[in-house]
Amino acid sequence: MTSGLVPKQITCEQCDYTVSLPELAHRQRAVCPRCGHTLLTYRRNEAQSLAAFAFSALVFLILSLPFNFLSFRASGQKHSIDLPGGLAVLIENDYVSLALITGLATLLLPGMVLLGFVVLSLARINNQRPNYLKRVYRAVCWLMPWSMAEIFLVGTLVSLIKITELADVSIGLSFYAFIGFTLCMTLSMVYFDKNQYALWLNDGALPAPKPLTELEASHSVQRTWALLITASLLYIPANILPIMQTELFGKTEPSTIVGGVISLWESGSYPVALIILIASVVVPVVKIAILGWLNYSVQTGQIKRKSRRIRYYRFTEGIGRWSMIDVFVVAVLVALIQLGNTLSIFPGPAALAFCAVVFITMVAAMTFDSRLIWQGSQHQQDVSNEQ
Repeated sequence: MTSGLVPKQITCEQCDYTVSLPELAHRQRAVCPRCGHTLLTYRRNEAQSLAAFAFSALVFLILSLPFNFLSFRASGQKHSIDLPGGLAVLIENDYVSLALITGLATLLLPGMVLLGFVVLSLARINNQRPNYLKRVYRAVCWLMPWSMAEIFLVGTLVSLIKITELADVSIGLSFYAFIGFTLCMTLSMVYFDKNQYALWLNDGALPAPKPLTELEASHSVQRTWALLITASLLYIPANILPIMQTELFGKTEPSTIVGGVISLWESGSYPVALIILIASVVVPVVKIAILGWLNYSVQTGQIKRKSRRIRYYRFTEGIGRWSMIDVFVVAVLVALIQLGNTLSIFPGPAALAFCAVVFITMVAAMTFDSRLIWQGSQHQQDVSNEQ
């Protein structure tokens, strides 16, 4: 059974509004009339498409591991890496934390998500629901935000632009395989509608979100404040301390995030400079500010501009993970450029501090319960007032 399931009623997970749904045609989606959240999307043969894209992504992921990923040549010396070899270089140079973060976010977690996609889609195609399938579903939903293969790919492209000024760089077969893996992984996520699978796993009845009690609302606000304050404190050393150190003929030159942006701008790499500026400087500040404003608004019981506030919340939830670009840039450069005193790059203390800022703000967005924006209002009133 692979057809789209549509319940008679569904409760929006972002605003607690209960909606009656009609039958959906191919490529139609049901949207909450209160907050605009997409409740369900129906695509014909979506389970088959998910299985095909997820399996293809796994094949490309495997092919991206054994072959040469990048090669770097300078001053008569050459250094090549494959993806596992790049992580090994980081570990050999005592950058275990950076290797662990990069390996998990770009290889291991995406691989686990893809395996989950394959298991879920094949089970749905055959209409088989073994006992472990709900655990697989929950694991996939939890791991998806932490799978950052596409961000690593963009970070690698930025790294290539940075180092072409220093030496010759060539691309290996694994790099092209990684592009295929990223594209298929992205398409897999597009074809995975978590509510469709939740409906199928629960015999066509989507469980309503757990009611939000006053105590849980208070805990949500307190946890969000604690995480935002921690992220704000870590953001200071993340920008003041060097994120990367370049050793050229025995002379060490530290580089901060802003310093790297300035260097790229002065060298004429304006698009890359803007990407790093937005992802690494603007986005973390904006995300902390927006989440702080949202948390304050629900804590003080504000009832105005609810539609605007929920849009801001979705923006912070979707964009925050892209700040990891700079961390992956550092990981690629450190793994690739190790030519002794001639030319070597090392991560600075700001790398882990900035990585912590990204992760903590992501958790803060997850901790903040968007239903608090709509709490205490009548459904029909909200629909008429917000449109």
